Amino acid sequence: MYEGLNVRSEIGRLRKVMLYRPGAELLNLSPDTLGPLLFDDIPFLEEAQREHDAFARLLAEEGVEVLYLDELVAEALDAVPGVREAFCERWLDESGLAGRAARQAVRELLGSIGDARELVRRCIAGVRADELGPVRDRASSLADLMLTDSNASSPLAIDPIPNIYFTRDTFSVIGKGASVNRMLTTTRRRESVFGEFVLRYHPEYGGAPLWYTPGLPYHVEGGDILVLGPDVVGVGISERTSAAAIDVLAHNLLWGGSGVDGAHAGEKDVGTLPDSGIRRVMAFSIPHKRSFMHLDTVFTQVDVDAFTVHPGILGTLHVFELTRGAHEGEVVIRELDESLDVALARALGLDGVRLIKCGGDDAIAAAREQWNDGSNTLAVRPGRVLVYQRNAVTNDILARAGIELLEVPSAELSRGRGGPHCMSMALWRDAL
Repeated sequence: MYEGLNVRSEIGRLRKVMLYRPGAELLNLSPDTLGPLLFDDIPFLEEAQREHDAFARLLAEEGVEVLYLDELVAEALDAVPGVREAFCERWLDESGLAGRAARQAVRELLGSIGDARELVRRCIAGVRADELGPVRDRASSLADLMLTDSNASSPLAIDPIPNIYFTRDTFSVIGKGASVNRMLTTTRRRESVFGEFVLRYHPEYGGAPLWYTPGLPYHVEGGDILVLGPDVVGVGISERTSAAAIDVLAHNLLWGGSGVDGAHAGEKDVGTLPDSGIRRVMAFSIPHKRSFMHLDTVFTQVDVDAFTVHPGILGTLHVFELTRGAHEGEVVIRELDESLDVALARALGLDGVRLIKCGGDDAIAAAREQWNDGSNTLAVRPGRVLVYQRNAVTNDILARAGIELLEVPSAELSRGRGGPHCMSMALWRDAL
């Protein structure tokens, strides 16, 4: 049995986590590109790195092994002959660069980088048009000519990938496998290439069962996936995750042991999947707006019986339960006519759960701190969680509820609209 990954809850003792330390990609952000690249402001890189280093230290001090995405991808590229070239072609295909001469110039640029980790970082940082050399001299298309100095509408030939420090989004460990996600926006789709190559080719993590792959046609992002227990997964129907994607993911999780029909799943190479152990998928429909972009921006689990929740979703949330039907491959869907706390308690086999409100009963504090990811926490073990330092109202409420807090400095990291849960991909948690 594959033993590289193991996540069967959101709160079991965290043993291994994957992060990405922000880098030169943030230096390629500009006021003109903030909207397309999904940023509201430009973080100060040096301070963002200091804050991220503090985040990593807090994890390490809790006994968590901290791994870095760029290192894992580099190890995957070095593990198998020909994988580096395949990676560069996949990355180019997702880059939006159309001109033949320009693509060849980028291949040559990447081919000149000997160190695999530097190659990965280079792909994340983006490519400026003036780095491509004399494209005009060998231009074969209008797309090539539009990248030359006199015609270029942007100094960037290929955009940076600044959202990649939110490692939760691109792939999601569920049990002993993972969902490698198809991101909603074109600008983030290259991120999934990194995770896919780790899970296919890395010496330790390669060969993982993939419950979802980015070749499937529907968008799903990891911030919408919460592993609530050994046999239950929660998924948000959100701005970033479609109901159709949840249909496919649920089918693969619930019926993977029987094999997946490639034509049904939308991708021929999914193949037969092992039994995931998942017997229930709960789908939470949340408002489709930027401030609520993912499920983990409105609630996360902080203890065996406790969740932090943005009060703005209470009373507006629709919850659906997907389970196996009587016939092979059949999925039964029913809408639950019960409150969020009752639905969660039943799913977890508890008498009840506590919903701890982000910002408490102060509507302004709730909106402000939810915007700064007050509901976005990362548990290192039951009742002990990492939170953003800046969310003082919510942190005080959590502390008074008996939750132990590890506060992460967050003046710059928070500008990317993601918190400790977003910035981490748990690879291994102990069983509860």
